[in-house]
Amino acid sequence: MENEQVKSKRFRKGQSKLATQIRISYLILLLPSVVFMVYAFYNLWKVNERYNEMLASVVKASEFSLDFKEDFDYETYLLIVGNVTLEKSKIPGYLADARKVVDSLEDYTDDAGNRKRLESAAKYLDNLEVYIQRIENNMEYDDRYEDNITIWENDVQIVTSLMQETINEYVYYENKQLQTAQLETRAFYFDIVKISTGIFAFIVIFVTVLSFWGPLWITRPIEELVKSEQKQLRKAEFELLQAQINPHFLYNTLDAIVWSAEAGNQKQVVSMVGSLSDFFRTSLNKGKEIVTIREELQHVRSYLEIQQIRYQDILTYEIDVPEEIYNYTIPKITVQPVVENALYHGIKNKRGGGKIIVTGGDLGEYIQITVKDDGSGMTPERLNEIRENLKKEKPEDNTIYGLYNINERIKLSFGDNYGVGIDSTEGGGTIVNIRLPKILTEIVKK
Repeated sequence: MENEQVKSKRFRKGQSKLATQIRISYLILLLPSVVFMVYAFYNLWKVNERYNEMLASVVKASEFSLDFKEDFDYETYLLIVGNVTLEKSKIPGYLADARKVVDSLEDYTDDAGNRKRLESAAKYLDNLEVYIQRIENNMEYDDRYEDNITIWENDVQIVTSLMQETINEYVYYENKQLQTAQLETRAFYFDIVKISTGIFAFIVIFVTVLSFWGPLWITRPIEELVKSEQKQLRKAEFELLQAQINPHFLYNTLDAIVWSAEAGNQKQVVSMVGSLSDFFRTSLNKGKEIVTIREELQHVRSYLEIQQIRYQDILTYEIDVPEEIYNYTIPKITVQPVVENALYHGIKNKRGGGKIIVTGGDLGEYIQITVKDDGSGMTPERLNEIRENLKKEKPEDNTIYGLYNINERIKLSFGDNYGVGIDSTEGGGTIVNIRLPKILTEIVKK
């Protein structure tokens, strides 16, 4: 016993370990999804950073286009009139800053038109450097003031206007690209989020389902083996119950035989001994648990012959089962306990005696054998109580153990689609229907 408990613990421990390993392996399936999510969000972050940089460059270009012309023109005028020298002038700084802005904007734009505009802006800056150099050269001569004013009016101001217009165009078209990029990025972002969330949810549900059903699928053969062993154990328990029931009937029958012998009723004694012999011959039946309906009905007939002799004043019976179902199979000692219940709980409790009728037939998808009596019947409450007890794993009412035994043996042998059904009317008798599969004896032997 102790060894069996150790084996059972090891089995449960091994089964639990296997199920845990399977669940872990399913969870590993989540890693690709997690990697994809991280990759997608990283790229979205990079695109967002890129967008912010482009936006910053547009802002910087806008500021440059607003301030550059006015500042550069004014500083050039101060240089021409002699208020500042070129060394102290802000002109070199303006030109250097402008060139940095133009060079940096080339790294951000992907539009061919804006690249050409930036190339034009770079040439304008080259022209401005040339004009400033010419102005500086003219300042060495006192009579060239008018030339510098002309350069300022006709060259510098025109080029700075062109520079401002070019940068404004750059900002305009870059803003259009930013708007388009913003819409595309937003749409892409939501698509990624939807797809990623959908994939992630699908994988989570899929893995969760598999983590639950997968171990069950793998361990089901083991569980089926355990269930099969449990069924065999329950069958053994039912067989033990049968062995306990039969001696009780034997003792009563032997007592009846003794009484008949003492009364000098020789024919009755011979009849009862013959029926008793047939009864136990069918009961033993070489150890077979599944017999033919023919053999089972012979068993019932022997039982009723004996009981009719004992209760000849109150019992009559009729067996009307067509021979076309005789070769179908039935668990041994199935109908006789039902007939016994009809006698002891129905006929004997009714004044004036009663009748037991055993019928049967082929109902298409299954075979049905019916035991009907016109005994005392039962109340609706008692009928409902019996029906509920038949559904339980163990009946709470010991008085229906025989009926429960029959129902369980049929289900263990043939499945839950078959078994015992009962109906009854108080004062109007009871009907018990035994549903069986259409399995011929030859199939069972094979």
